[in-house]
Amino acid sequence: MSENPATADLNAAVANPRADIAALDALEKRLFALRYAIDEIGSLGPVIDPARATEERSEACAALEEERVRALCAPEVGSLLERLGAQPELLGQARLGQLKILGRDRASLLDVPAEERAEFSRLTVEANDVWRRAKVANDWASFEPYLDRIVEALRHMAEEKNSGSGPYDVWLNEYEHGTSRAFYDPFFAQVKECVVPLLADCMASRHKPSHRCVDGTFDEARQWALADDLLELEGVDKNALWLGRTEHPFTGGPSVGFVLIASHAYPDNVLSNVFSMLHEGGHALYEQNVAPEYRFTSLKGGTSMGMHEAQSRFFENIVGRSEAFAGPLLERLRGRFPGQFGRVTPHQLFLAENCAEPCLIRCDADELTYPLHILVRYEIEQLLFAGEAKAADVPRLWAEKYEDYLGITVPDDANGALQDTHWSDGSLGYFPTYALGSAIGVQLKDAMVAGGMDFDGVCASGDLTPVREWLRERIWRWGRAKDTDELLRQATGSGFDAKHYTDYLTKKFSAIYEL
Repeated sequence: MSENPATADLNAAVANPRADIAALDALEKRLFALRYAIDEIGSLGPVIDPARATEERSEACAALEEERVRALCAPEVGSLLERLGAQPELLGQARLGQLKILGRDRASLLDVPAEERAEFSRLTVEANDVWRRAKVANDWASFEPYLDRIVEALRHMAEEKNSGSGPYDVWLNEYEHGTSRAFYDPFFAQVKECVVPLLADCMASRHKPSHRCVDGTFDEARQWALADDLLELEGVDKNALWLGRTEHPFTGGPSVGFVLIASHAYPDNVLSNVFSMLHEGGHALYEQNVAPEYRFTSLKGGTSMGMHEAQSRFFENIVGRSEAFAGPLLERLRGRFPGQFGRVTPHQLFLAENCAEPCLIRCDADELTYPLHILVRYEIEQLLFAGEAKAADVPRLWAEKYEDYLGITVPDDANGALQDTHWSDGSLGYFPTYALGSAIGVQLKDAMVAGGMDFDGVCASGDLTPVREWLRERIWRWGRAKDTDELLRQATGSGFDAKHYTDYLTKKFSAIYEL
């Protein structure tokens, strides 16, 4: 059997720093190619593949994932990283970052057999296909066994990775390095302490804003044209973007030069399209603006899901739902729907965007109630990992928590526990990063203002270049080279502080509801 070229390079590199660096580059190129294929198949497949392609896509993803794990976990890779790590004076900042991330990624994979990861990949591809059909059919029972299998597989892999930590903590740390329930519990307690009474006060106020100006039926073809307008307004590079259609919006990033967004358009809810586009566009901007020298390395992409969601929530809410931005946004809405927005004022649009009304669907939730949707998922995931609940219990738990936190009745599973794709993808531990990202985004905005930026003036102008340049220099360009805490301290002068978020929500909604 012929020797793998990358392995041959590694074996030949012993005690030869120049050869070691060449071997590192060869390894990174190989891993990049595998990630590219996995990301492209995993992202585009569910959007463009015919229904009968699921099994074949499952096998392709499993084989590629198995190869990726083997490539990174080979013993000679460990030796290479050790040798290079012992000679930091020979390496620049980028290569030192590569060693850190490759070492972390390798450690995360090392204790889980490649075959087990491949089998998990097969399971999630099949589960995602079942979930899509179950959501349309409002059929929790068909998805239920898959969720139990996914949780059990994740629990087993967590034990292999770190038997000294709780399984859920292992996966929380995977999506946001350095976090666990010990981090998230006080964060959610602080958010809940702010949001629950503030929401009650808003509901009791006699000064409720109206969303009447955005009610109506909106042509779907025009909504897709509006989606292009919004991505252009954000500054997304159209030459590095593919825009498609799917039930649950998402962004994928196989490379700096190829980011894909898939979303939906509902005839009776134009704002769902607007804020989905602004949200996914934030993800796309992060992926497209990583430093070019990181393109074929492990440093490509966002540093964590918390920081990634900070970008999406920033453009969706802090920019998109601001009163200053209502003018530029209204101009785009009038351009595509002149008959429906011709007499709407920017202030009316701002109020309509910020009605604090408990709803069933997380993706369509207003900025104030949104973290309560995340809290529901966080609490249910903890119960699943602790063995205190099974998939059969989830619809009941979901209904109880939506009644407790949001005061609404869940009519069916399609609008309840089947609404999100994340569990079918095996992404348990991901949801808390949405709330964390919302809070980080506010802290970044406060730093912009403290540094002298006329943030409202920039948003009102419709030219977001100053905002993008600030984020590019301090966050985006660093890719995975710096962790969230380091980026936050570099950009804001301090570590994470949720008080920025709770103060922002209190000030904004107290003004809107005249509390």
